Amino acid sequence: MKEIILLLAEVVNLWHDVIAKFSGMMGWELTDKDLHFWVIGILGIIGLIFVDILFHALAKWSITVISFLFTFAMVLVFVFAVEIQQKVTGRGNMEFADALVSVLGFFFFCSIYMVFRLITKGIQRYRKNKEDETAA
Repeated sequence: MKEIILLLAEVVNLWHDVIAKFSGMMGWELTDKDLHFWVIGILGIIGLIFVDILFHALAKWSITVISFLFTFAMVLVFVFAVEIQQKVTGRGNMEFADALVSVLGFFFFCSIYMVFRLITKGIQRYRKNKEDETAA
C-alpha cells in the first residue's frame, strides 16, 4: 500500500514539474495555487462530462447501477482513508491487501443484497402474473 501511494505521489510530482516547466517556458508566471486551480479544474470538468454521459446512459438501464458505482467510490475513499490513518497513527499496518479485502467485503455483501433483490422481484412478478391470470 505504501509503495502504491509513493508511486502515485511520484507520478503527481512528475506531472507537476512538467506543467510548471512548460508554463514557465510559455512565459506564464503561474503559482502553485494557479496550477492547482487550472489542472484540477480541467481534470474535474473532463471527469464530470464523462461521468454525466455514463450515468445518463446507465439511468436508462438501472438506477441501482448508479447507486452501486457511487457507493463503491465512497467505499474506496473510506478504505484508503482508513489505511492512511493507520500509517499516520501507527495503529495497524498500511497494506494494499487490507484495502483489497475491504473492497472484496463490499462486493460480497452487495452480491448477497442483489441476490435477495432478484428473489424478491421474482416473487413479485410471479404473484402479479398469477393475479393477471386469475383476473382474465
